[in-house]
Amino acid sequence: MKSYRPHPAWVPWLFLAPFLGLFTTFIGWPLLRSLVLAFEQTYGPRTRVFVGFLNFRGVWQDPWFWTAVGNTLWFAGGILLVQIPVALGLALLLNRPGLRGRALFRLVFFSPYVVGAVFVSTLFALLLEKRIGLVNHALHALFLRWDPDFPWLDQYVMTSLIAASVWLSTGFNLAYLLAALQNVSRELLDAAAIDGAGPWHRFWHVTLPEIRPVLNILILLTVTSGLQLFELPFILYNDTAGNGPNSQALTVVTYLYQTGFISGNLGYASAIGWILTLTLVGLALLHRRLSRSEDYSA
Repeated sequence: MKSYRPHPAWVPWLFLAPFLGLFTTFIGWPLLRSLVLAFEQTYGPRTRVFVGFLNFRGVWQDPWFWTAVGNTLWFAGGILLVQIPVALGLALLLNRPGLRGRALFRLVFFSPYVVGAVFVSTLFALLLEKRIGLVNHALHALFLRWDPDFPWLDQYVMTSLIAASVWLSTGFNLAYLLAALQNVSRELLDAAAIDGAGPWHRFWHVTLPEIRPVLNILILLTVTSGLQLFELPFILYNDTAGNGPNSQALTVVTYLYQTGFISGNLGYASAIGWILTLTLVGLALLHRRLSRSEDYSA
């Protein structure tokens, strides 16, 4: 019988080297550089002056930044209140026993997420156009009093952005919620029905607690993705650098892009980026704590 000969200590590092090299090059080093830049004032790529927390103080006192924060929060709250209930409702419909074509419906609802935000932004820019847009044209055909020049993109900026985001990402949430619903114990539902529980009570007291872990994760992903909104307003309102009419489409990431890559103030943009990063980390930690408290209370 052959004796076991341990591998040299460097062998695991050899397998980790490709990942560590890519991670350091494309994530670790840029993060470190952005952290250093956040404490510097830049005048082009070669001129930098250390200013300490001056950039963060400037962000705190910047009215444009707070406009971007307000718009971003409105968007994140809007998609959370619309996208999750719509996805859950569709998942409940697709989870009905004996439904034919479930896989086809799932593919149809999920397909917008595959094409990406840039394509969806371009599509909605055409759909919501005045007079020639399909939305106004269809509504005018159904309701003759509907104004074919209804200004979706001009006066209903946040509604347009939320509608585009819901169409884009509802299928993603639907796929996870449908999988969670299919794993709900049938015995528990049958026992609740035998005890006299109606459909609403079965959903509230049996189904919802069973799918709550998945639902909590989707809520966190929806909020964090909403706070990082960039592609939709940038493409929809490309003529105004993504700001939209009266800066109603200006988001935190759009403002970061404008500050860093248009104005050239990379230090100020890095400060905005780190504020956003710390906010997202804080939300993730808060979500984890609340999820643990729910598990303990259950």
